[in-house]
Amino acid sequence: MNQHDLIVIGSGPGGYVAAVRAAQLGLNVACIEREPVLGGTCLRVGCIPSKALLESSEQYHAARHTLAAHGVKVGNVELDLPALLKRKDQLVGGLTKGVEALFKKNKITRYAGHGCLAGPGRVNVLSEPPAQAGGQAASGRDNVPSEPPAQAGGQANPTLARGARMVSLAISVELQAKHILIATGSKSAALKGVELDYDRIGTSTEALAYPEVPKHLVVIGAGYIGLELGTVWQRLGARVTVLEYLDRILPGTDAEIAAEALKLFKRQGIEFRLGARVTAARRDEGTKGRRHEGEGPECVVECEGHEPIHCDRVLLAVGRVPNTDGLGLENVRIKCDEKGRIPVDEHFATAAPGVYAIGDVIRGPMLAHKASEEGSACVEHLVTGYGHVNYDAIPAVCYTEPEIAGVGQTEDQLKQAGSAYRSGSFQFRGNGRARALGHIDGKVKILADAKTDRILGVHIIGPRAGDLIAEAAVAIEFGASSEDLARCTHAHPTLAEALKEAALAVAGRAIHA
Repeated sequence: MNQHDLIVIGSGPGGYVAAVRAAQLGLNVACIEREPVLGGTCLRVGCIPSKALLESSEQYHAARHTLAAHGVKVGNVELDLPALLKRKDQLVGGLTKGVEALFKKNKITRYAGHGCLAGPGRVNVLSEPPAQAGGQAASGRDNVPSEPPAQAGGQANPTLARGARMVSLAISVELQAKHILIATGSKSAALKGVELDYDRIGTSTEALAYPEVPKHLVVIGAGYIGLELGTVWQRLGARVTVLEYLDRILPGTDAEIAAEALKLFKRQGIEFRLGARVTAARRDEGTKGRRHEGEGPECVVECEGHEPIHCDRVLLAVGRVPNTDGLGLENVRIKCDEKGRIPVDEHFATAAPGVYAIGDVIRGPMLAHKASEEGSACVEHLVTGYGHVNYDAIPAVCYTEPEIAGVGQTEDQLKQAGSAYRSGSFQFRGNGRARALGHIDGKVKILADAKTDRILGVHIIGPRAGDLIAEAAVAIEFGASSEDLARCTHAHPTLAEALKEAALAVAGRAIHA
């Protein structure tokens, strides 16, 4: 049985960062990953490839619509979708190799297979993941229908029922360690009535690699993932309709910012149906006169109180759920909560001694950088006795156009808590750098405590909001006041001056408003 100080299950942004940090602190570290490449969902089929597509689609859209205003004349602009997708794949490939290099540099042992807790301090590496509902083995594809493995009294060697046939999964390696860290991330959430075929009706994974631009794409869910990928294909020429159960988009985002985003997205041509409860989505093999002979099958989406929508493709993006399938949690007596999350204490320890969990499998926002910070904090506490994450200073970004970013509390949360606060805003149209870029939509909004002036939240919609939010996150981390931020000198002309002006506006003294 191979022994290590720490075994990390999962090599995503939480797992690989934890592994590297633990190795830096002198631990003998192993990492188990079932996919052929390292990096997790974020790197393979999440954050990185989606941002690559967003950048490429923005360049294409600019060439067709906005470069002329800059005096740049282009000829007949054509889309080379295979080249666009190839660039995305090359970018992902280069970064996954980078994680491999980090493992080699830090002498981290990588085990290929599915990690399964076998008992206290023991992990088995299975040659294939346990079967899930529908009798399929878990794969790299998000949300493959699955059924739980048959229980065998907590035996280390799982035996799974597939129909009437019993299949015993081979254990390729048995590992032992004092500490075990679960960092297996999340998968796309399902929705009752939506019949996923992972082709015409699929998740974000499929939407990263459509072989052609859909004529009409229906996106179910108006969160970050749905809006980002909807933006990509709308820029490339698709008609995009977004269906959202709530009466607003971007749940969890400051309501004022979300309302402004909705107006701008509509202006771009994206269609929205809010308060739309999707009851079914399926492939309709019959053309019913709606498609030309030889074209692919039609998709039908049904919403309560609305006429059915006929489209080329459907993207289901209603959130994500913790990925804990086949981890053997029952073997160490860990029970998930009502949302499928693994309960942990303030130092990420589970109910099982020596077993820890971070990232999307525990409470909190499902963000890659949150998982990374938790991974570092967890192993630092194991080795040094210190490790902390300030959850009030974790930013979130939606990489649409314009970008949307926020950190700290929203105005809705402050009102609900009955907190006294002051607010200051500044429009990007009053910023010289924004005008030079030709991106003047949006604003910066700062919320500060009414008595202490301490910054409670910052919310931005506008150019490069994802970069600008870093200054706000640092300010909150250091407990800065709006006056502190207002008194800091910002280079001119820069977009960051908008934060200074918004901070000044908290006290009613913005200069350029």
